[in-house]
Amino acid sequence: MKQRVITALCLLAVLAVVVWQIDTFALVLVVAFLSAVASSEIMKCANVQNTFIKVAGISFSACTPFFASEKVLMPLVDAEIWGRVIGFIPNIVFIIALCLVFLLAMLKGYAYTTFEDVCVSVFASVAVPFGFSIFIRLRDMFDNMQFGVYLIFFALICALATDTGAQLTGMAIGKHKMSPNISPKKTVEGAIGGLAVSLIFNAVAMIIYNKTAIVALSRPMATVLLVCCIPVSFMGMMGDLSASVLKRNFGVKDFGKIFPGHGGVMDRLDSSLFTLPCTYAIALITQNIL
Repeated sequence: MKQRVITALCLLAVLAVVVWQIDTFALVLVVAFLSAVASSEIMKCANVQNTFIKVAGISFSACTPFFASEKVLMPLVDAEIWGRVIGFIPNIVFIIALCLVFLLAMLKGYAYTTFEDVCVSVFASVAVPFGFSIFIRLRDMFDNMQFGVYLIFFALICALATDTGAQLTGMAIGKHKMSPNISPKKTVEGAIGGLAVSLIFNAVAMIIYNKTAIVALSRPMATVLLVCCIPVSFMGMMGDLSASVLKRNFGVKDFGKIFPGHGGVMDRLDSSLFTLPCTYAIALITQNIL
């Protein structure tokens, strides 16, 4: 417990620095690091033995966030210049190239590389870093950066508040198992409590944002976010359960050990990898409507 508390305090300190510098290049470096580590954790748990595939996948993961936005390298590189660079070749071309390279590596190392290794590596190298890159996409997709940053916190609250609320409620009044074969400690009562806590925390965050932001949320946008809070939080729980299934399939307790007492990057941010894309989808749908 002491180790968990110390690690948690260190993570909070790092988070405070990232929030302080969220409009700078620091966010990109942190997201690139998280992407690379998460990709490495998944391939290690899946026992991918092809060194070339692992190195290429981790490198691809680390580079993905740098192509998330034309503003990503500011003030080092002007947004217009970087926008032309990342727009010159469509992102799908890089993904196709990566898949082909992985398949060629499978042919060369057929004795110890399976098609399942390739599939896991593609998922770890493409889908996971895309999820993390949404931190940057949300920050930069609006003229009002404050609103983009607020959406990042909306997604994180949906993940973290739901998880914490579900755990505390389940410990207090949990009786009915929600998914005993996947995660025996999770209960229906805990899930309901987690959704309620997420809604309360997001309502409080919205009030604080409207009182401090240069441009407050419009009534329609505020309504949409509060309504969507429940399904997005629910998807966060599904992300947690999905990660549990993966760990059971791999036969491991934790994805990694980078955070002593807390596991790896995927152990801490599995729910966020579901809530971030959901929030991004909401932002894309409502961007030109509200």
